[in-house]
Amino acid sequence: MKTGPLVVIGDTLLDVDIEGTAERLAPDAPVPVVDVEEEHRRPGGAGLAALLAARDGAQVVLVTALADDQQGRTLRSLLNGHLEVVRLPLHGSTVCKTRLRARGQTLARIDTGDGRAAGPVTAAVRAAVLAAGAVLVSDYGRGVAATLAGLLGEVAVPIVWDPHPKGTPPVPGCTLITPSEAEARQLCPLPYAGPDQAARHLTKALHAQAVAVTLGPHGAALAHAGGHHRRIPPPTFTQGHDVCGAGDRFAGAAALALRDRLPVEDAVAVGVGEASRFVEGGGAAAVRLQHHEMGDRPRTPLEVAELVRASGGRLIATGGCFDLLHAGHVSLLRRARALGDALIVCVNSDASAKRLKGPGRPVVGQRDRVEVLRALGCVDAVMVFDEDTPSAAIERLRPHVWVKGGDYSGRRLPEAAALRRVGAETVVLASVPGRSTTGLIAAMQEA
Repeated sequence: MKTGPLVVIGDTLLDVDIEGTAERLAPDAPVPVVDVEEEHRRPGGAGLAALLAARDGAQVVLVTALADDQQGRTLRSLLNGHLEVVRLPLHGSTVCKTRLRARGQTLARIDTGDGRAAGPVTAAVRAAVLAAGAVLVSDYGRGVAATLAGLLGEVAVPIVWDPHPKGTPPVPGCTLITPSEAEARQLCPLPYAGPDQAARHLTKALHAQAVAVTLGPHGAALAHAGGHHRRIPPPTFTQGHDVCGAGDRFAGAAALALRDRLPVEDAVAVGVGEASRFVEGGGAAAVRLQHHEMGDRPRTPLEVAELVRASGGRLIATGGCFDLLHAGHVSLLRRARALGDALIVCVNSDASAKRLKGPGRPVVGQRDRVEVLRALGCVDAVMVFDEDTPSAAIERLRPHVWVKGGDYSGRRLPEAAALRRVGAETVVLASVPGRSTTGLIAAMQEA
């Protein structure tokens, strides 16, 4: 049985570490002077949880809200190539958390940005969530979890919910809820009676199958809905200084274990072990990423489109069935790619092609058609669409140029309205004479 990807849902922040040395005080105030040596940027929040899970080799889809500002473009660049990102709109500016550090110690943190997620839930978001093998909700109180809470009621796979005091309550029936002890204190009624009692209380109050209250170097306190509870100790590692991101590592590792059908207790033990190793290895401060340019060939069409626009490039798109790929197709695609900086091919699904071309088509299934197109050096990404026209795909990609073959010359395009809405230019390229899928099929039938 094929296992779906881990879908991480939540708020993504930009984390910046400014590293240096502090050996003197400022002359005008009793504060340390930091001589900056280096600066590192990485995704934070749900973005960090997704990135760490992807580094385990898992297929990960991140559903998050990103703004089209410099910080948002930086986040997309950092995540590019590691995982697939499905975007919700963000109202306001991207949240950025900057830590000023000297010799491994954080001296101050500066937070900027006011962004909050906004709906609606698009077809792409819905499809991504419903295809999950497991779901991790990494709630940082910025609206993504609240926006998708209703959709999660339709999910029939393990759900791990990492809550936030300012976030939305976990949906009933979560497989595992993973508050820190500080979060558990805020979620439980006073007086606080310790993590074991808190885990038992929250299991009932939140209608969860299990709750694991994370305790840093002391592991986790786990309680099941049936009343059984126990402590999950950590492996014997020396405690690190930087615990930033340990909760994200714990939740992501536990979610992957549940996706792979481990029992909850074993999944929590995996999460505790991975979080301990993460802290021992330097925590979030040890995560080093590079910005990915177009030469790295991002995996998804939306990543390609966003990166081209962010870099000021010219995005080209075209569409068709591309059934029995032939020299005419290849010529069209090569010439289309030459018009700009990246080419995305929109391909009719099998159902769409059958409605368009009739019974017996397509000859080649969509999975094989996509793989053949992806293998062409002139194609940067392929997007499959199930509708009768590529209008919805065009509105998602927002290409600068839409290319059609010469057989459409002089005819009104079905996708014309969508092209007007996104402001795309239409370019018609002449077809190669004597090259067509219909002709190939007729020749094979005669043979």
